[in-house]
Amino acid sequence: MTDSAPAPDLPALSLAQAIGCLSAYDPQALPVGDACRVIARMLHPVQATEQVAIRAALGRVLADDVMSPIDVPAHDNSAMDGYAVCHADLLPDAPTRLRVAGVALAGRPFGPAPQAGDAVRVMTGAVMPEGTDTVVVQEVTRIEDDSVIVPPGQLAGQNRRLRGEDLRTGTPALERGRIVRPADLGLLASLGIAEVSVRRRLRVAFFSTGDELRSVGEPLAHGQVYDSNRYTLFGMLSRLDVELIDMGVVRDDPNALETAMRTAAGCADAIVSSGGVSVGEADFTREIMARLGDVAFWTVAMRPGRPLAFGRIGEAFYFGLPGNPVAVMITFYFFARAALLRLMGAAPAPQLFTRARSLEAMRKKPGRTEYQRAIVEPGADGELTVRTTGSQGSGVLRSMSRANCVVVLHHEQASVPIGGWVDCLLFDGLV
Repeated sequence: MTDSAPAPDLPALSLAQAIGCLSAYDPQALPVGDACRVIARMLHPVQATEQVAIRAALGRVLADDVMSPIDVPAHDNSAMDGYAVCHADLLPDAPTRLRVAGVALAGRPFGPAPQAGDAVRVMTGAVMPEGTDTVVVQEVTRIEDDSVIVPPGQLAGQNRRLRGEDLRTGTPALERGRIVRPADLGLLASLGIAEVSVRRRLRVAFFSTGDELRSVGEPLAHGQVYDSNRYTLFGMLSRLDVELIDMGVVRDDPNALETAMRTAAGCADAIVSSGGVSVGEADFTREIMARLGDVAFWTVAMRPGRPLAFGRIGEAFYFGLPGNPVAVMITFYFFARAALLRLMGAAPAPQLFTRARSLEAMRKKPGRTEYQRAIVEPGADGELTVRTTGSQGSGVLRSMSRANCVVVLHHEQASVPIGGWVDCLLFDGLV
């Protein structure tokens, strides 16, 4: 999902309205781009807001524009250590001797105003003394007795920060829909703002399905495996700063699954499950969703992650991810993550691909999007190269642990030869 505009506060579209944006609609084999468009059209952000202290705002989504209450900077000031002068006093083609009339320090007023032909020693951040408009950096000057020698060639207004050149009173300092970052905390503090309005935290319920799953700490019987998906989901969801509702492992039983779905829909804004969305005999999600809610699609033309459900149960949006561990992570990052950000009221950042030259051949047929776990690094010539992490089976979770990127082979793309260029989505900043 690549739309970078903030999610509008509009009512959610019905399933019929959402799929109406597609020229062709097949819920059993939806291209990745079409699936993203359907999801985006059905979502609407949470409406409730709260006031929080700025230290509590990190990672939260701003509910309103933050308007600057002051000019930034609040006064003309020096951008460098040097000498504040009036540019009209400088000779254009020869050095100029100016009397040093004192020192202006940051945070302290300077007075009285210097006279014509005076220079003022000025520190970075100090208010420009009255009548001065230019700062000459100290490295190019020469001191003689109580005077400073300024070389020719100085530009009028150089090294001076103007009042309000960063922000004017009443202009937006931070925009609605922004996820507050560390630099934003500093910006808010610099404006004297102690509290901001943020969207309430999104509530996300998540669970795994399968009789073969056991939680960490439980003994394994023959044929059983530890549930890794809930832990990866916990990690990925935690990065979004949402309120987590861990519902554990749900058995392959229609009554148990329906109870879990109803419970989750009653307490969460979004539901994320892993497993149970394919066509196996024990996969009951389809029949339950037919009773409880709407489903926009069941499968996406991608690998890994073909079985992927998206729909709605009451007011809660449902993301039915596959059961294989790698497929869970791929579908979360390329579908659920951006959708949850939109539900939070945030403006999802566009996917910024990095181009790299492949060190190996990658086989692919047009007609689906494929995701290869890989390692990107600089080559001997400085160009970025990429190689896969080995076996690309959707159950090989170590391939994701070793990778620092995903190679995205797009829907209409064919096989890539050795040395071919590919798009990589870096994990840094994502995971």
